[in-house]
Amino acid sequence: MVGQSEGRRAVLLEPFVHQVGGHMSMMKYDEHTVCKPLVSQELSFYESLPLAMRQFTPQYKGVISVHLKKDSLGNLTLLASPSLQPEGCGRLDNAASDIWHKYKWAASTSSSTELVKRCHTQLTKTFKDSCPGKVRLRTDLQYCTDSLLEDANRNQTEKNSYNPWGLHCHRQHLNRMSSKYNENKLHQFLLLENVVSKYNYPCILDLKMGTRQHGDDASEEKKARHIKKCEQSTSASLGVRICGMQVYQADAGHFLCKDKYYGRKLSPEGFRQTLHQFLCNGNHLRTDVLEPIILKLKALLSVIKKQSSYRFYSSSLLIIYDGLEHKENMVPLDNHLQGHFQKTNCTTSHSRVDVRMIDFAHTTFKGSKCNHTTYDGPDHGYIFGLENLIKILQNISEGK
Repeated sequence: MVGQSEGRRAVLLEPFVHQVGGHMSMMKYDEHTVCKPLVSQELSFYESLPLAMRQFTPQYKGVISVHLKKDSLGNLTLLASPSLQPEGCGRLDNAASDIWHKYKWAASTSSSTELVKRCHTQLTKTFKDSCPGKVRLRTDLQYCTDSLLEDANRNQTEKNSYNPWGLHCHRQHLNRMSSKYNENKLHQFLLLENVVSKYNYPCILDLKMGTRQHGDDASEEKKARHIKKCEQSTSASLGVRICGMQVYQADAGHFLCKDKYYGRKLSPEGFRQTLHQFLCNGNHLRTDVLEPIILKLKALLSVIKKQSSYRFYSSSLLIIYDGLEHKENMVPLDNHLQGHFQKTNCTTSHSRVDVRMIDFAHTTFKGSKCNHTTYDGPDHGYIFGLENLIKILQNISEGK
């Protein structure tokens, strides 16, 4: 197994363009997998995850080694090894990496599309040469190059359609790594399911849950800082605060984005208004996703109430739905069929929304290898936040 892995080419990690919150860089490994720096306490959580919680967390896919690399242009990149992709069809080699950086620079700075097209042609040829005999479907490379090529032909509004937070975290992470470690240093990263990969335009709300945000291992200074943040935000009053958001605006053709600093300043009424904004596509309120989201949150609440000793300090909850609205083509022929179609539409909507817990670096539970404090009963701060969230969404659903 190790020998086969060593023979594969390294995977060039890319910033995850749909990261809306957090401070740690989330990287894209492949179309269905993201990765993040490994924290032993988070790994312990995933390795002993209760069965009932698995539907509400990303699938854990293992651990990979990652190292920093500086290319001939001075660009910092992260390379992961081994690759999970089929042998003989790895990611970009050094030559392709240079072209790729030139391509990204051209697409973001050039008013003419000629340079972009030339780089695109070079990239396509290099990729085909590295995967002889392979049928190239919609790979990560094609996805990114298509997006950048489109950006070069669109106006500035459309260029800003990606959430800038992920790139901000990525730059900070690379700078920290390059200042602290040399290129040969290996770092371990967690491989996790990309929970938004099935969505055309993923609308994502990142909520910091609970009335307490500091872990048991926090210093007195850090503890005081987190307590102050909670007291000055909706974390104390509602048990939940907005940590990031992107919602697709169908009328404008781009994402509306909010970051954690915006979320910290909100009053309880401002939180409610932002929640309403998250469910509005610029034309109307997405009532088709409201009830399915509420149902999933109620199901999660039921599960959390049964998890004795767990404390999900500083974890987040993602609420996700597709910004691309699905129009129902079926029209009921008579009143007898009305209930059937309503049930069908509700089921369809239910499959287009998701609720996932993420970020367990400070999660503690009885039996954890990193556990120093044992708690009894469920996480009441988390439950308080969930109950308030459900109540607010129900009020929005009822037009209150």
